[in-house]
Amino acid sequence: QVQLVESGGGLVQAGGSLSLSCAASGRTFSKNAMGWFRRAPGKEREFVATSGWIGTIAYYADSVKGRFSISRDNAKNTLYLQMNNLKPEDTAVYYCAAAAGATPSNKQHEYPYWGQGTQVTVSS
Repeated sequence: QVQLVESGGGLVQAGGSLSLSCAASGRTFSKNAMGWFRRAPGKEREFVATSGWIGTIAYYADSVKGRFSISRDNAKNTLYLQMNNLKPEDTAVYYCAAAAGATPSNKQHEYPYWGQGTQVTVSS
């Protein structure tokens, strides 16, 4: 059974940092694109960042560009999201997802595998 399990969420003050991890099990995703999405209170889930299977190709939402960094360790089947200079508007449940293919994408329908999410709360 495929599982994606996020960790590392929590409460942080504005300007602070958090590092999220997503551990995959049940199959390897070393040849698949992976991504992070988030759902803020009262809003729809939105794209945050995506990484190609090599890891050197990455795309970000404009709202997090320059503050967030996505990376992956294919040997550990783990995806990461380093979040710096956090803002209250970054408060959301953050989801890890694995794509069906190798091409990084910001489209949710291209990700058949999803984690349960981890809460990130940024206080002002």
